[in-house]
Amino acid sequence: MKLFKKLGISSMVLALSVGLAACGGGTADQGQPAENPQAGAQQPVKLKLGHIAGENDPWNLGAKKFAELVKEKTNGTVEVDVYPSSTIGNDRDLIEGMQLGSVDFALVAGVLSNFYEPYAILELPYLFRDKEHMEKVLYGPVGDKLKADLLASANIRGLQFWERTPRQLTANKKVTTPEELKGIKIRVPEIPASIAAWEAMGATPTPMAFGEVYSSLQTGVIDAQENPVALIESSKINEVQKYLINTNHVYGYVMLTMSDLTYNKLTPEQQQAIEEAAKEATTYENEIVYEQEKEVLKKLTDAGMEIVDVDTAPFMEKAKTVHPNFANKSDAAKELYESIVNTQ
Repeated sequence: MKLFKKLGISSMVLALSVGLAACGGGTADQGQPAENPQAGAQQPVKLKLGHIAGENDPWNLGAKKFAELVKEKTNGTVEVDVYPSSTIGNDRDLIEGMQLGSVDFALVAGVLSNFYEPYAILELPYLFRDKEHMEKVLYGPVGDKLKADLLASANIRGLQFWERTPRQLTANKKVTTPEELKGIKIRVPEIPASIAAWEAMGATPTPMAFGEVYSSLQTGVIDAQENPVALIESSKINEVQKYLINTNHVYGYVMLTMSDLTYNKLTPEQQQAIEEAAKEATTYENEIVYEQEKEVLKKLTDAGMEIVDVDTAPFMEKAKTVHPNFANKSDAAKELYESIVNTQ
C-alpha cells in the first residue's frame, strides 16, 4: 500500500513538472529570447523594448508601431512588449541590459557615448546646422559607419536612427543670453559633451537620469533642463517649469537599438522581419514627431508655459569652444567630427 502511495505522489510531481514546463516557455515569458525559437509549435518569442519617454511621446508611438509590424511580419512568432517611462530602467540600465541579454530593444541616444566614445560627438550643441544636415549625416555613409562601430565595440545593434525636434531649454527664470545662465543648475544627460557645453555657455550642469528630473525640478534640486518639446510635454515638465526657451541647441536623434545576443537567437527570417519593421517604423515616427510639434507647443502654452525666442548666435559661439576638446580625443572621434562638419 505504501508503495502505491509513493508511486501516486511521484506521478503527480512528474505531471505537475511537465505542466509547468509547458506553460513556462523558457525565458521568453519574461521578455528574454527563447533558447530555441526555431522549434515547432511553441509559444511566440516575447521580447522587451524599453525607453524613457512618456506614453504619448512619438518615441512610444513609434515603438508601438514597431511592435505591431514585428508581430505582423513574423506571422506572430515574435512579439514585442513596449515599456515606456523608464519602467524597466533608465538609458544606462537599458544599454547594459541589452549587453547582458535581459533587455532586447531600447530607444537610446547620447548615453551610448559611454559605451562607444565617438558617439559623444553627436551630442555637441550646434554640431548640426539644421534638420537637413542631420538627415544627410544619419541616413548616409556616416550613419552606417556609426551603427557598424557600435556593434563592433558594444555588441549593440543599431537598427535605425529616429528623428527628434531640436532640444530646447526650460527654466523658471527667463533666459535670453548666455550671461543669464549664471548660477542656474541645469539637468543634463550623463554625457560629457553636454556637461562641457553647458558649462561653456555659463550654466551649472547637473548630470542626472531623466526619471529623476521632474521631482528634482519640483523640489529645487535643479532649476532647469533641456529636451525636445515632445518629451517636455509628455513628461509634464510644464507643471514645474515656467519658460520654454528656443535655443535649438541640438538637432538630435534617438536610435532604435537591439541586443546582438537576442538578434543571434532569432531565425534569419525573423531577423529580416525585424529589420524591415524597423525601417517602416522609422518612417512613421519621423512623420509624427514633426506633425505633433505644433500641437505640443499649443498644449504647453495653453498650460501656462511662456515661449521665449532668443538669438542663438551667442549660445552657439560659447558652445562651439568645446568642440575641439571632443573632436581631438581620438582618431575615430576626429574622423567622425570632420565627416559630419564636411557633409553638405
